[in-house]
Amino acid sequence: MKEKVIITGNAHPILQKTLTEKGFEVSYQPQISYEELYSRVNDVTGLVLTTRITVDKNLIDAAPALKWIGRLGSGMELVDVPYAQSKGIVCVSSPEGNRNAVAEHSLGLLLMLLNKMNIATTEVRELIWKREENRGTELSGKTVGIIGFGNTGGAFAKLLEAFGVTVLAYDKFKMDFARGYIKEASLEQVCKYADVISFNVPLTADTKGMLTLELMQTMQQKPIIINASRGKVIHLPVLTEGLKQGLISGACLDVLENEKLNTYTAEEKEQLQWLLNQPNVIITPHIAGYSHEAFLRMATVLLKKLGIKEI
Repeated sequence: MKEKVIITGNAHPILQKTLTEKGFEVSYQPQISYEELYSRVNDVTGLVLTTRITVDKNLIDAAPALKWIGRLGSGMELVDVPYAQSKGIVCVSSPEGNRNAVAEHSLGLLLMLLNKMNIATTEVRELIWKREENRGTELSGKTVGIIGFGNTGGAFAKLLEAFGVTVLAYDKFKMDFARGYIKEASLEQVCKYADVISFNVPLTADTKGMLTLELMQTMQQKPIIINASRGKVIHLPVLTEGLKQGLISGACLDVLENEKLNTYTAEEKEQLQWLLNQPNVIITPHIAGYSHEAFLRMATVLLKKLGIKEI
């Protein structure tokens, strides 16, 4: 009897194709609900996740045959990893697959904001031609703070080298990674000296709501904030207050606390609309790590880490 795998989110076709070739019975269910999955996991060997399904204790207990859980992309906050591992279930993610995409997107957002491209292109479409008002600011020579120096933080720093910046990187769990233009720093030093601060952290109890008013009050350069990690790292009302008080000079967001816009309350809609109306704020719909290349690479990295295929 073939071992069964359920793919619970959008995945490159190579994933299903390879698993099938390796003898698995694969069910591709990118829209499956938690309840539907719960009713079907009794004899499932492997689960492939994106950002939709929570694999908690109850779901794990309903899957006695489960051998592995694979996450396309980075972050395992939706999985009760300690409990899964206590059951002998292998848990892997594939941040190597989309780190470059996230880094490039973050850089693109930053350059767009610094050079007021978001404003100027809209104005030109309306036949408005303003040069003085849309004068840009160069990234070269600035200090960029990176909070979290893992796969995406490191990839972002690599791209920044060409701009002649100084990178101040803070990571709670890493050290001895400084080289050349990349300096290890404390969180306090990042906040004191950085002109740009990028959050590249997983979602944990420590990082949820990490950007506080108190933290922004220590940011002496009034930096641009970038978040292409997890939406809940930044609470939008707090970010809004920081912008209104002039504690920060702008924000580039690829993620939001609540990305289901059709569920927004009137207050949430008003909050989001205010941000969208600001010329120093750019928001994109969680697409940073979703490039065509990353879509393929996340699948191949996952297959390799699971030992299913060397690619």
